[in-house]
Amino acid sequence: MFILIMQFLWKYIDDLMGKGLGTVVILELLFYVSASLIPLALPLAILLSSIMTFGNLAENNELTALKSSGLSLYRIMRPLTFVVVGIAFFTFYFANYVIPVANLKWHSLIYDIQNTKIAAIITPGVYSRELEGYAIKVEEGTEDHFKGILIHDHTNPKELKSVRADEGKLYKSVNGKYLFFELKNGYVSEELAPQAPSFAPNGEIHRGGHNNRPCRRSNFDQATYKIDLSGFSLQRSEDDLFADKHEMLNVFQIYHAVDSVYKNGNAIIGNFITSLKNDHPYFQSYLYKENKAIFDANIKGLDSLPKGVIHFNKLTELERSSAISMAQAKLRRKNQNLESQQEYLKTIHRDVNGYWIEFHRKFALTVAIVVLFFIGAPLGAIVRKGGFGAPVVIAALLFMIYFVLISVGDSLASSEVVSPFLGMWFATMILTPIAIVLMRAAANDSPVFNKETWVGLFKRFKRKNANTLLNS
Repeated sequence: MFILIMQFLWKYIDDLMGKGLGTVVILELLFYVSASLIPLALPLAILLSSIMTFGNLAENNELTALKSSGLSLYRIMRPLTFVVVGIAFFTFYFANYVIPVANLKWHSLIYDIQNTKIAAIITPGVYSRELEGYAIKVEEGTEDHFKGILIHDHTNPKELKSVRADEGKLYKSVNGKYLFFELKNGYVSEELAPQAPSFAPNGEIHRGGHNNRPCRRSNFDQATYKIDLSGFSLQRSEDDLFADKHEMLNVFQIYHAVDSVYKNGNAIIGNFITSLKNDHPYFQSYLYKENKAIFDANIKGLDSLPKGVIHFNKLTELERSSAISMAQAKLRRKNQNLESQQEYLKTIHRDVNGYWIEFHRKFALTVAIVVLFFIGAPLGAIVRKGGFGAPVVIAALLFMIYFVLISVGDSLASSEVVSPFLGMWFATMILTPIAIVLMRAAANDSPVFNKETWVGLFKRFKRKNANTLLNS
């Protein structure tokens, strides 16, 4: 957990530094993050503890004594298997109900931390245009105190205002709607938009009329400059802002969310198909016949239409060109509508894919704990090393393999190369045969890469398949 939390801190160190955060806020963030990191920490803990436990038993010859008493490795592992299965069920409950809430809390909290202090948007030496209508530049400074402040105010298009000060302090109002600069030793320069010149009755410009861009400048020793933050929200966000994200839902909520997405998508597709049909003359006439009131109201407008079939070859050159142009315009419009609908369907598919990824992730985590136990326990019995030496190295290497496998599976599922089921269960599918081979080798006290072990396993698998075919 410590290693994973440190990884999180390094990732968000830029957002946490220089914000003046209290200890309580930092501890709250780490508490929620630690809960969300359990899916990575717990499999490693199970793997390491199983290797250490059976490594100690084998190193002290206790495992040999148990086997000489007539107990097989499967019988020796039975009590711990029940414990691990119980931990797996608890993990599923935790991942289904606790982790979504923890993800919701820490995402909301880190979002608020990123927007806690407005001074974070000001970088010395460069113009900051994060605040709409303002360009702010400071020469140096940290936290909320700066030197060499220059503020260009463009909020009023008819007036150019520039404020320069030697130093100043930055803070926001209690309600978060305004930003205040406490400035010292500076001046304000205001320049209005060009004014129309005034003329005398004889047509000459009044004296002073050539200066059609009036401006003024005022100095100050100390002043407070207020900036409206209506375009830059600093308010505390609500948890509901992230509540519909995939990782914030349990399996039941995911199932209902997918069902709702499918229903909404089918309804929109149905409306789109209806609109396409209604745009075609055949279906328009069909609707007129179905609805007598609409038909009677519009039949008068059809009197001017020619009777019978209109042949394209009998049209004039101008009528042909007009007909082709109208057909091309309709086809372009339909193609654009179809492309937009296609992009919408892709968005729905990606959204549903994300929901199913989180759905299978919770179950795959539960099974992975059991699989890693059946890898670590026989591996500890084979290497015969306990303590924090060799088991830690072996567990770290195996966990790297596990982490790479789940990362690859997640990436393949997210990019829609494979299905969410295959992507989330990819690591378990790879590690389960390894666990079977290690268990068989440890139970029979045979080398892992012994030819007889692999041949026996293959013959047993082949015999089961043959029996299945005969029974079917």
